Amino acid sequence: MLRLASDADVNGGIIRGLRRRLPEIDLVRAQDELPEGTPDVAVLAWAVTENRVLTTNDRNTMIGFAYQRVAAGVSVPGLLVTTNEQSSGSAIDDILLVAENMPAEEIRDQVVVFLPYRG
Repeated sequence: MLRLASDADVNGGIIRGLRRRLPEIDLVRAQDELPEGTPDVAVLAWAVTENRVLTTNDRNTMIGFAYQRVAAGVSVPGLLVTTNEQSSGSAIDDILLVAENMPAEEIRDQVVVFLPYRG
């Protein structure tokens, strides 16, 4: 199972739902580990050092920073990107599907998996 992290943009209901549905999930909230206001580039770097795929709802900046890291030849932990249009239940289902079935080497440096999987 993938080791996950979430940034401050992920809805707390999604985090609670993931932990309820899969109590053994290895999920750390970046805001519990990093100072408030840590820039996105530093959150991505932290996720790499922690070997965690980062979950975010930040489609405005986080995706661009991840692609910049790849272009510079710097590792990316893998990014799962939710959307405000997706229900929390659907986001939880999709995150668990990826976390339980995708090998870490398949998502690392592949940058982004956009959710939801279905419309």
